[in-house]
Amino acid sequence: MLFKRTILAAAAAAALAISPAMADVDPDLPEYSAVSGISGNLSSIGSDTLNNLMTLWAEEFQDFYPNVNIQIQGAGTSTAPPALTEGTADFGPMSRMPRDSEHAEFEQRHGYQMTAVPVAIDMIGVYVNRDNPIEGMTIEQVDAVFSSTRRCGGAEDITRWGQLGMEGSWANRDITLYSRNAVSGTYGYFRQHALCDGDFKNAINEQPGSASVVQGVSESLNGIGYSGIGYLTSGVRAIPLGVEDGELYEPVAENAASGDYPLARFLYVMVNKHPEDGLTPRSAEFLKMVLSKEGQEVVVRDGFIPLPAAVAERERTNLGLE
Repeated sequence: MLFKRTILAAAAAAALAISPAMADVDPDLPEYSAVSGISGNLSSIGSDTLNNLMTLWAEEFQDFYPNVNIQIQGAGTSTAPPALTEGTADFGPMSRMPRDSEHAEFEQRHGYQMTAVPVAIDMIGVYVNRDNPIEGMTIEQVDAVFSSTRRCGGAEDITRWGQLGMEGSWANRDITLYSRNAVSGTYGYFRQHALCDGDFKNAINEQPGSASVVQGVSESLNGIGYSGIGYLTSGVRAIPLGVEDGELYEPVAENAASGDYPLARFLYVMVNKHPEDGLTPRSAEFLKMVLSKEGQEVVVRDGFIPLPAAVAERERTNLGLE
């Protein structure tokens, strides 16, 4: 996990090399050029977090190739590996890496593993209502709010805002919990990294999508929830986070780059890349565009952090797209 965090921080730092204030698209990324002979159908089944981003990429791709039809479903990360295994999707967007069991099922069917392609950098935001004045929380407090097991070390179960230091009318307000459902990669990531592999409380209000989580919090003064930072709206605040007895860090690109913000991650698109035959021409060109200047500009437009040129070049090489 430390190695992965180091790689992620290095990637985010490279993405910020041009501007310390925000994550600009790396000018060394190549521009995408259309090729001839690309038409037909593509399909994507997987992550809700990536659903909007995949839709925007599809629109960008169709500007280059009007004769390509792209169907996108975003029910949750856990739907991606079965779709790739069964051959019902060309792309499997995931907000976490596949589990060993998911790789094993694919490999049993195809004789080789799925290929994971990092396509963007995300941060999980912990959201409160915009009128909630809380300054921030530690991971230990987040765990004590959302989890029944408190494996991150919290001393007591937290059910009221007053237990987080809030006073006046907030002191006795009950906390209302909003969460993704178990099919979500964000649910799994949050459980692993914010709950220290603990168990969610039974009182969580499970939602089918990230937008639903944010909407729930925006409509509930007592609400708190989590989702990808790209789902931030004017009705909520993504609060600073930190570790016990440490500084709290805003969920912004520079804090992902430094490794200080504790809930940063890669987002992936899984593909069926045959060891000898490679990708289909349509899939290859789509991913080539995603890993280009135009594709990473879409990443920024959707509120995520773009890949640095070095990471994108590595992935193009791994995919045989150079």
